[in-house]
Amino acid sequence: MSESEPGPAPEVFAPVKAPVSPTQASEEVEFVQLLTPEGERVEHPDYSFDLDDEAIKGFYRDMVMVRRIDTEATALQRQGELGLWASLLGQEAAQIGSGRALNENDMVFPTYREHGVAWCKGVNPLNLLGLFRGVDQGAWDPRDNNFHLYTIVIGAQTLHATGYAMGQQRDHAVGDENGEATIAYFGDGASSQGDVNEAFIYASVFNAPVVFFCQNNQWAISEPIDRQTRIPLYQRAAGFGFPGVRVDGNDVLATYAVTQQALKRAREGSGPTLVEAYTYRMGAHTTSDDPTKYRLSEDLEYWKLKDPIERVKAYLARSIGVEHEFFEQIEAEADQVAATLRAGCLAMPDPKMTDFFEHAYVEKTPQLVEQQAQYNAYAASFEGEH
Repeated sequence: MSESEPGPAPEVFAPVKAPVSPTQASEEVEFVQLLTPEGERVEHPDYSFDLDDEAIKGFYRDMVMVRRIDTEATALQRQGELGLWASLLGQEAAQIGSGRALNENDMVFPTYREHGVAWCKGVNPLNLLGLFRGVDQGAWDPRDNNFHLYTIVIGAQTLHATGYAMGQQRDHAVGDENGEATIAYFGDGASSQGDVNEAFIYASVFNAPVVFFCQNNQWAISEPIDRQTRIPLYQRAAGFGFPGVRVDGNDVLATYAVTQQALKRAREGSGPTLVEAYTYRMGAHTTSDDPTKYRLSEDLEYWKLKDPIERVKAYLARSIGVEHEFFEQIEAEADQVAATLRAGCLAMPDPKMTDFFEHAYVEKTPQLVEQQAQYNAYAASFEGEH
């Protein structure tokens, strides 16, 4: 081509839409919903809630308890008793709804925020605090409650979950309604991680019995959801070859129904499902974060009107006539749980350095034995000093 000839026309890209606030975006979202923010039951063509009002009262109690635990843990951190805390404020329905859909033999792979799911699986809340207090690295045995240790590395647990689910498959624990399944929790920010996408590939190709449960709380620390994806997160599942569904993550009834169906598919051998629970992080990412620096206060106020606990309370009070005494009893019980949690946290003994050698491997390696002996000799050299 000569210098006088025109060059090729520049490639034209579709314009990028201006980012919108979560408040604006939420007005355009379609999802599975069975209980409105006003506390009214609604129908959905594909999902239904098949439990009675006593179960809903139980869900209400669960959410109040875990919010009170969360509030107490945040206070403990502010008072210097915890090094850090990752709040679940606003995500109670997503966690309790999905947690109560699990069977005893289903395995959970959490992030570091699934305090509500831990509650559903019977993990002592005090054990969660040990990690954040720095006295242990997770003091519960995953085999006791089928609830794995918290994972700090963003998205890594999705690969662990997929591998575990493939193990369930090979152990012939899948294939009917009594089968086992695995659920992996992660956030909208983690959906951008390579580990998560690799887990999707393996789960799809091997038809693994795993549910990927994404709590889309709109923020990956200070990055909004529009920086993570150009399409709704649940639609990504289609590209990997398995179903995806978006549920109102502030609706505990819908979250239960959707997760229950996804787990049923997995247990019966129909493979993975991606559930996107569309919710909102009402607190900070962790206690080291200041969300006022990057998000609008009007968004927070907007989402407070969709509070997952208040909508259930409205249903119980208005639709089935639950008396005020019930709610007072739950609050009193929550206060007692918080008091017990605080006392237990403050009473935690400081860790011994030798404990790290005891819990590194099932059987100590020669190198570890040598290192322990060296440390013991070093520590003994200080004995008798004041």
